[in-house]
Amino acid sequence: MTHTPIKTPRATLVRPLLIAALVAACVPMLQGCFPFVAAGAGGAVLSALDRRTSGTQVEDEGIELRTSSRLREKLGSRANVSVTSYNRNVLLTGQVADDATRAEAEAIAGGVPNVRGISNETEIAGVSSLTQRSSDAVITSKVKARILDSQRVSANHVKVVTEGSKVYLMGLLTEAEANAAKQVAAATGGVAKVVAIFEIVSPEEARRLDQAGARK
Repeated sequence: MTHTPIKTPRATLVRPLLIAALVAACVPMLQGCFPFVAAGAGGAVLSALDRRTSGTQVEDEGIELRTSSRLREKLGSRANVSVTSYNRNVLLTGQVADDATRAEAEAIAGGVPNVRGISNETEIAGVSSLTQRSSDAVITSKVKARILDSQRVSANHVKVVTEGSKVYLMGLLTEAEANAAKQVAAATGGVAKVVAIFEIVSPEEARRLDQAGARK
């Protein structure tokens, strides 16, 4: 039996993306320096179209919150780290005081229950400026919009994180989808570098995950 993908009206997806972009841009202005950020807030809006199971999505939210809390408690002002978890793989981005703090942040994240792997992309540098954080939020929204417009890969299947104009991409994608997402992100204005942290699945597995998502 041939599976026909369910097409969601573009307007339904664009509005949440625009709202998310506005929130991302405004939060730093309202809060100033916010050292530890759980990056998954608001992700449940598109949960039914996500290739992760509902249980895994909830688990990722918990991993982000627990990791951020532990980093805040252990590292204090020595680090400015954002935590993103996708399918229980954790991405750490931001700034740390030195190599020892960078290693400690990774060890702390690795000690959180249910974490499968860690990509430590933190850099030894001072805390990013308000201007840089605002620029990163704009880049993230632009990459998401361009992925949506490309129609080469579903925007619901790609997690986009930007830090210091570097774009990090996460998701459960086929090889073709991963290449398309990387190409679209790299061609987006303001992007200095693209780092892909995908889990590659076969086309058959991708279809199975999509069918399971449609039944959520």
